[in-house]
Amino acid sequence: MILVRQEIGEVLRDFRLQKGRTLRQVAGRASVALGYLSEVERGQKEASSEILASVAEALDVPISTIMREVGDRISVLEGLQVFPDVVPDDLVALDRDIESQLSLR
Repeated sequence: MILVRQEIGEVLRDFRLQKGRTLRQVAGRASVALGYLSEVERGQKEASSEILASVAEALDVPISTIMREVGDRISVLEGLQVFPDVVPDDLVALDRDIESQLSLR
């Protein structure tokens, strides 16, 4: 069985580690008890939407990015193919280049 709280916790931990921040730093910036944030990261506690928003802000990561990552991980666990919902920047640049070349003709 997939537990959403575990996936949320893992995503929060991954973003925290990517940013090079400690639990103490993020908890302090988010005004969340250190022990509580630790339990959320370990998937032992459910985080309210307010807590998630505070932690996302403390990590300087949009909550939509966090939730998208959680959704992608759950899709993989469910065995579904994950497709990006945005066009990668390099493809956008390529499209612009092609459009500008066509307009020069």
